[in-house]
Formats: sequence, structure tokens, C-alpha cells
Amino acid sequence: MNKTPNLKMTKNEMPTQSARQRIHNFSEVELGYDEMSAIDEAKRCLDCVNFPCVSGCPVRVNIPKFIEKVRELDFEGAYEIISQTSNLPAICGRVCTQETQCEAKCVRGIKGEPVGIGRLERFVADYHNRNAELKEIKTMKKTGHKVAVIGSGPSGLTCAGDLAKMGHSVTIFEALHKAGGVLVYGIPEFRLPKKIVEREIENLTKMGVEIKTNVVVGKTVLIDELFDDGYEAVFIGSGAGLPKFMGINGEHLNGVYSANEYLTRCNLMKAYEENSTTPIMKGGIVAVVGGGNVAIDVARTALRLGAKKVHLIYRRSFDELPARKEEVNHAKEEGVEFNILTNPVEIIGYKNEDDKKDPKNGFVKSLKCIKMELREPDERGRRRPIEIENSEFEMQVDTVVMAIGTSPNPLIKMTTSEIETNKYGGIIVEELTGKTTKENVYAGGDAVTGAATVISAMGAGKLSAKAINDYLSKK
Repeated sequence: MNKTPNLKMTKNEMPTQSARQRIHNFSEVELGYDEMSAIDEAKRCLDCVNFPCVSGCPVRVNIPKFIEKVRELDFEGAYEIISQTSNLPAICGRVCTQETQCEAKCVRGIKGEPVGIGRLERFVADYHNRNAELKEIKTMKKTGHKVAVIGSGPSGLTCAGDLAKMGHSVTIFEALHKAGGVLVYGIPEFRLPKKIVEREIENLTKMGVEIKTNVVVGKTVLIDELFDDGYEAVFIGSGAGLPKFMGINGEHLNGVYSANEYLTRCNLMKAYEENSTTPIMKGGIVAVVGGGNVAIDVARTALRLGAKKVHLIYRRSFDELPARKEEVNHAKEEGVEFNILTNPVEIIGYKNEDDKKDPKNGFVKSLKCIKMELREPDERGRRRPIEIENSEFEMQVDTVVMAIGTSPNPLIKMTTSEIETNKYGGIIVEELTGKTTKENVYAGGDAVTGAATVISAMGAGKLSAKAINDYLSKK
């Protein structure tokens, strides 16, 4: 094998569907590295002595070691190394924000592009999934302890997987009819194929994790009742599914969605399928309000559902846009129109008098917006957007989707004694353990932080799994 390092300043290019082709389907946009590209990219790693990339990974994957295995053509060995700390490698390789985490620490990024760590992780996981039999994962001897996990998103799946490996009996309680949480209902098929999520979940069931769907903890069953049923600890990974709106006139109109509803109807309820009976507005002109990854997902989904035009409306500039640069570039290629330094002030509606059903609330006709300018930074360091006087304008739209964030659902707080939350609704926990203010109850992910990244939620799940294991080991 040629051991000559690759000193190229840029990453190996990721093959993708053409923009013209992909806006007409929901197939995955990025096609993944082949073996030659993966090996060549792995050779860009400098084998740093201090492993700075690992410090940027919330689940502490041994990145240099797995990349070394890729260089040696030992792809299964690379997968085994990743799997020692990550239960969801094929997912993380696709949706993890590597550019602000592990790749942000990469020394190659000082004078060029960092090593494509995420792309290599995806390659390794996909290679394994194509070539390896799905087999039972080794776990420790059964301890006899029972743990309940609320929510089957990334934090819940990670916590459950780690606890199962430690020998504990774990049951996941999921409110929806399908496991996966935001991985299933929130992230579009063209970014994260659902068959990949299903395989990762099947890996968990092979470890002995039981998954109960259609169980709303706080309504179907209470946390106190879980303890009555013999569970000795509970992990809350219920996410942040409560959508936020702007509070402007017209948000009640038909054709106004939260991003959660819009994406759930499309991703989980398959509204994109030709014969789907799931109701959703298709075609016309769509306005998406927001600038994060969810807003980009909605905009790109709307195009694939047949929108004539999609406006993404963001009140700051491109420099402040929080979405991943890669996804923003894909959206631009696909034809999403970015209306930056713009903020909605009213949704204007009309009544369809010819429609016998004629909803009282009417339909969306247009969106009134105002132009913004940036002034001094706010308390978080971002430049503050200020309205420009007399700059209002109206754009004709048929659908408006609010993608301005979410907060934790208050149901668990409302139905559980001793659980304390902060002013944003996030569950208060100890930083190093994820322990809540209620005895033997832990929490992590978006239920604590509000909407954040998949990998940070996974890190929180691992943290609490260790703390729960420490507690159970002393019983």
C-alpha cells in the first residue's frame, strides 16, 4: 500500500446528484465516497500527537485510529473503532455538524480544508452495512436492573444502547408510531434515508432493547408509574417538539405550518409519495421563515413537493446564517431564493367564496415583510437586526412555514413532581451526570438544551448512561 501522505489543501469532492435531477426526487443527494476517495482522504490526516479532533467530538470517537484503519484498507476495523463510542455511525456521518466540532479542531484546517472526518465516518458505516451481516452485539452479563428511556431520538437511542451494552434491561417509550424521533420525522429522506435509521434501531433491538411505540409518557403513563412497574431509573430524551411562532397576525390561516408539522407530514407520514393521503399544501409559492438547518430542510422539501418558488426569509445576513454551509450551498443550487435582512410582520389572507367548505379562517394570500439592518452585537455576540423605517413590502405566497425554533414539550414537567425546568422549558440537570432534580431521573438532549444537534444529544445520552450505570452498580 502507498503510504505517501496526501498534502492536498482541499477535501476529496463528495459525489452528488445534480441539482436539476435531485429536486424531482427524495433520494439521497450526496452519494458517498468510493474506496479510492476514502483512502485518499484518510491520507490527508497528519496523525497529530494530541488528537485535537477527538476533543471536538461529543461522543469522543477515536478519530485518528479509525482513519488509520481506513488508510490500511481495514474498513471493518475502522467501523469497530467508531462503534466503541458511537451507536449511530451511519447517521452521524450524514447529519453531524462536523464543521463546528471535530473538523473545526483539525490541524489541516489551519491552512486549507480539514480532513473530511464526517465523510469518512459515513463511508465506513455504509461499507459495514453493505458487507456485514446484522448480528447480535455483545453485551455484558445481565445485571437484572431495569431502566426506562423516554423518547427514541438520538439521546434516547444512545443512552439505551450504552445501558444495554452494560447488561441492563432497557425499555424505550416512544410517543409516535415509529421509533427514531427527529431522525425519522424531522430530517428529510434526501439527507438521511430512513432505511439507515431503521438498521441502527434494529442493532439496538439485537442488543435486547425493547421499544414500545404509541406511549405518551405524561399521558399514557406517568414517570412515577414507571417506578411502580419496577424500573429503577428513568432517562428523559423526549426532545424539543413544541414549535415556536412569531405572534404576528395571520398565523391562524390555512397554509401556515410549523416546521415540525410540515416535515412530519412529509417525512414520517410520507406526504411526498404519489398516492399519499396525508394532507399537505403542494405547489404554489412557499415562504420559509428562519435560517437554521430545519429551515433549509423545509425549503428543499417544498421544492421537491412541487413548489413553483421557495423564499427563505432570514432577518440577519448570510454571515449570521446558522445553517450548515454545505446545506445552504445545496439549497442555492436547487433554486431556493434567500431573502436575507428581511422579517415578516403580517400574513395576509383571503376567503375562498367558491369553496363550499370555505374555512372561516381563510387561506394565505401574501406575506408582508420589512427590511432589516444590522447594528451592534447583542448579548450573545450576534449583530442585532433593526427594522428600516418605511421599508415594508408584500410578497405573494401560498404557504408559510415557521422554522424559528422549538422548545421542550411541557407535558412531562406538568405531570411529574419534583422535575424543575428553566425559563425556556428545558429540564434542569447536573452538568456532569444529567441527573434531574427528581431522584433517579436523568435527562439529556433537546429536552434539556432546547433544539440542538444530533451529536450533542448523543453525547448527553452517553453521559447519563454512565451515571445511571454508576448508580445501579452500587445497589
